[in-house]
Amino acid sequence: MIDKLRVLLAHPRFERFIIVLIVVNAVTLGLETSSTARAVAGPALAFLDTAILTIFVVEVAARILVHRTAFFRDPWSLFDLFVVAISVAPTTESLSVLRALRVLRVLRLITTVPSLRKVVGGLITALPGMGSIGLLLGLIFYVFAVIGTKLYGEAAPEQFGTLGATAYALFQAMTFDDWSNGIVKPLMEKGFASAWFFLISFMVISAFMALNLFIGVVVTALDAETDEDQPKLTHPAGSEQEMLHRLDAVAAEIQGLRAELARRQGA
Repeated sequence: MIDKLRVLLAHPRFERFIIVLIVVNAVTLGLETSSTARAVAGPALAFLDTAILTIFVVEVAARILVHRTAFFRDPWSLFDLFVVAISVAPTTESLSVLRALRVLRVLRLITTVPSLRKVVGGLITALPGMGSIGLLLGLIFYVFAVIGTKLYGEAAPEQFGTLGATAYALFQAMTFDDWSNGIVKPLMEKGFASAWFFLISFMVISAFMALNLFIGVVVTALDAETDEDQPKLTHPAGSEQEMLHRLDAVAAEIQGLRAELARRQGA
């Protein structure tokens, strides 16, 4: 029984079947947000959602039965268990947010599609480097926020009156959200001609340099993840000795053919 379940769970057709169910479930969850769709096919959507959830529960239970403790050592399997557990949790009024979290079932595509799993694995690998860059970006924000508050706090108290307000204005500039007309020009009209240099310097350091470091770390992590999946051209132990034996056998066979050919020509 366990062996049959193991073969079924590892079969490519079963994996494709689960992927199709996840996509269908994503569509039904999206349709449930539409009042028109609920009015036309509300019971059908609810039945389909329940049926798919039942299949997911049975699948996870079968994987636990087959893999036993190894299931709980696999992070992707634990993620599947977490998503399914949220879906079957009671959705009372106090826990109504769990009903909205049912859409997390769509994220099971990450565990079933190898390419998505590779991308997410690369992002997780990049988290330590991204944390260091985030700390650097935070230091840049803090330095420029202090400078901006001291320089422009009295002239523009709404944007630079406090450290928090200045940090928010800097974030607006970093995302290029109306930084010229909304921040720089009003300051320049009040006599702060250096405002453009202050904002542009911050944008160059934060948006063009620090954020590109994020991209570099992620790309490096994805490359490393891809390199790990590439088959390595290694020779098994004893392969050179085996190859020499085969070459000796081929040479002996060629020598025998030559002797046979010479014998026939002499006859």
